[in-house]
Amino acid sequence: MKRQWKLQILYSFTALWIMLLAAVSAGAAESSENTVLGSLRDTISRLTSGEPAEIQKLREQELVTEEEGHLEYYFSFLDEDAMKCYRQMLAGIQREEESFYLSYSQDDIIDRAYHALLNDHPELFWIHNHEKVYKTTYTRGDYCLFEPGSSYTQEERQQIRQCMETAYQEVLARIPEGAGEYDITKEIYTYLIDSSDYVVSDDDQSIAGIFWKKNAVCAGYAGAMKYLLDRFGIWCIFVEGDSLDRSESHAWNIVRLDGEYYYVDVTNGDQPDFLTGAAVQMAEHKTTIYDYLCPFPEEYENCYQARNEFPVPDCTSREKNFYVLNQGCFDTYDWQTIYDYCKMRLDNGAAVVRFKFSGEEAYQEAAKEWVDGNSPQEVAQYYMQLYGLGQVEYHTGALDSFRTIYYIF
Repeated sequence: MKRQWKLQILYSFTALWIMLLAAVSAGAAESSENTVLGSLRDTISRLTSGEPAEIQKLREQELVTEEEGHLEYYFSFLDEDAMKCYRQMLAGIQREEESFYLSYSQDDIIDRAYHALLNDHPELFWIHNHEKVYKTTYTRGDYCLFEPGSSYTQEERQQIRQCMETAYQEVLARIPEGAGEYDITKEIYTYLIDSSDYVVSDDDQSIAGIFWKKNAVCAGYAGAMKYLLDRFGIWCIFVEGDSLDRSESHAWNIVRLDGEYYYVDVTNGDQPDFLTGAAVQMAEHKTTIYDYLCPFPEEYENCYQARNEFPVPDCTSREKNFYVLNQGCFDTYDWQTIYDYCKMRLDNGAAVVRFKFSGEEAYQEAAKEWVDGNSPQEVAQYYMQLYGLGQVEYHTGALDSFRTIYYIF
């Protein structure tokens, strides 16, 4: 993930520049172009006397504390000045203006407001792939001209918006009537994994990568998750952080389901790199990794840590964990219990058998027989008997950090 941006001061207006313009205006006033010169004199007068009229209007605007249809979680952690700056930025970006005034010039206010806005509004896809923004400052007032940078032609933006709407409609069609928050979240998680690939590209930091190009990295996945959950009215935030075992950044989501907070990491759900053999390369063996859908908090926190720029909610519940909900999580190890569970999954038509352990000791006991031992062959023999086969190819996998074991037939 490379989602970082840098604020750069492009240039500033000085008193000398203003004096030169005033001199030019005074000399040209004798010509016949009175209308043009009058406008120029008005402009120079505003510059020499203080702020442009637009800035005064911005200062007089009433602060809007929320925008309908969007959870603006990070906005709530800004002070009043940064909140006003955030609103001014949002309005200019939504108008798709290349540059616009802000009634602030301080780097700390602009930086914090813009970072909060990026996290809160993944639908503003045309600004998310830019690493730098620019501002023009003025010596005679506390304001600036802000240039966030943008991508895509108007035709491309329309195509991307149509892809976003298509994705929402496709997810909506997959969700049964009366589905709860978890079921909707799981369906979106699965949809994004089924329809996208983890690929570094020019669009990888935004939801345009997911919905338009079908390729993105973690920022694109997490932004798409928030965008769709916003559409369904489910509480979700975009989280930036770092991997604890690798020197790289990462992005994921925190989702509130039935009043409890859970981690959701779609990116890792789409990367079954732990599988042995050729399973990763075979399309028919691709499987969704549900370990990253509401994982045990302590297990996920052993892998990733949120940055401390903004506070995020504590995730403490295990109730919505995929394995807990599907009776595939075991507190202790017993060979017969695991074997019976595997048979039950195969009896129900599963091509993927997976289970996890809530503790390290039980997991290590199981791994000796179900990863390193011959127990998987017992399950393979049952599979052949079930389907009347003379032989079967299967692949095993384990995710040690989450204490899970997989068999894929």
